[in-house]
Amino acid sequence: MPLASGFGSSWTTYHGNAEASGVDAAQIKLRPSRRAWTSSILDGELYGEPLVADGRVVAATENDTVYVMAAHSGRILWSRHLARAVPSGDLPCGDISPEVGITGTPVIDLQRHEIFVDADTLISGPSASGGVEASHRLFGLDLFTGKVELDEKAMPSAGEDQLAQLQRPGLALDHGFVVIAYGQNSGDCPGPNGPAHGYVVSIPEKGGRLHYFQIGSGRDRGAVWMGGSSPVVDPHGNVYVASADGYDLGAGQSYDDSDAVLELSPTMHLKSIFYPKDWQELSADDLDLGTGDPVLVHGVVFQVGKTDTGYLLRQGRLGGEEGEVASLSVCSGDPDGGHAVQGSVVYVPCPNGVTAIKVSTKAPHLKQLWTDSDGAAGPPIIADGLVWTIGGDNAVHGLNPATGKDVVSIPFGGYANHFPTPSVGDGLLLLPGTDQVLAFMGPAGRPPPPPAPPAK
Repeated sequence: MPLASGFGSSWTTYHGNAEASGVDAAQIKLRPSRRAWTSSILDGELYGEPLVADGRVVAATENDTVYVMAAHSGRILWSRHLARAVPSGDLPCGDISPEVGITGTPVIDLQRHEIFVDADTLISGPSASGGVEASHRLFGLDLFTGKVELDEKAMPSAGEDQLAQLQRPGLALDHGFVVIAYGQNSGDCPGPNGPAHGYVVSIPEKGGRLHYFQIGSGRDRGAVWMGGSSPVVDPHGNVYVASADGYDLGAGQSYDDSDAVLELSPTMHLKSIFYPKDWQELSADDLDLGTGDPVLVHGVVFQVGKTDTGYLLRQGRLGGEEGEVASLSVCSGDPDGGHAVQGSVVYVPCPNGVTAIKVSTKAPHLKQLWTDSDGAAGPPIIADGLVWTIGGDNAVHGLNPATGKDVVSIPFGGYANHFPTPSVGDGLLLLPGTDQVLAFMGPAGRPPPPPAPPAK
């Protein structure tokens, strides 16, 4: 069972819950905000969102190391280096350096007190084709001690070049399974040792048979990357993801599940799918539909990608090529990463500024309410009555959800990761820096020290 800790709130997965709504259900007061602590420099860069559970803050680095820090002080309670990360120079392409290890946000099972991470690991020695090899592995770690409780292969291995695969999306939990999504390194390059497809995988938390769905045909691409956002899990355990480009297959060729919204069963069987009528052109022009996560809103699904077209779809009946209920031009540029949603309003991380879209099951189905004029554009969350987002000005902004106007702006220094997003837990606003975690506290001050582990 979860332990009572601090102000009693956790943030255990990307954007806080299974549906990745980005809402702090505890609504802890964060204003006025002041710096609580900055962690020591960690051993690699941070691309995932900080997590919070049982008075502890969790972060994972590109050096394949997991850190757990005390929420009240930032002091490192333990760290666990899991494997040798893959040097960037050994990859066929990509834009993470100097190494690639744990990129996607971990996930925590509060009942098991266990952290799950997907680690890209270097296999010693050359492959049969003459190059190095990489392997993605799922690790489960005890939250209190760092003890490794699970170490499983995390991708289908037959004919797949894991050196070309990037595990960018956050991990999710689905009724005893860990859900992991994969795509290619930046640049969509083919691997030197074989094809690299998009995959969505589910693995039992206790270990066991791996279930998977492959996106694409016998060739590369079809990534699920979603700007780092996690697969979305509905109350029935169905998993929603959005895919990126496949190949331009030409007239008369069969559709390959790329540039789509997909609904999968917990065991990774395709239940329904939506893809735009111009899917071939999208693939040919690198106009990914899957730059962010599908948003579930009152029985419908909202999705927007590089074309700036936001689509409204029927949840559970995505409808294939004819599934569009409504559409709206949303962003002037590429929206990357997770959305936030509260009630019937979706907050989209448009590059020209977070944009609020009203969603309705009745016409007009989609209506733009506002766009932040100051350009605060990172994947947003909702806490203390504001929409929080990290801007390109080295500050985190709290926006008025009714108008988009800045209510608070907190400078915090530089960051280097792509699509950074804040989190909230145990009374703290947490930000991923380049290689440090930064914590801000509200008027209640710091949380108390973390509780001791439960007796075995």
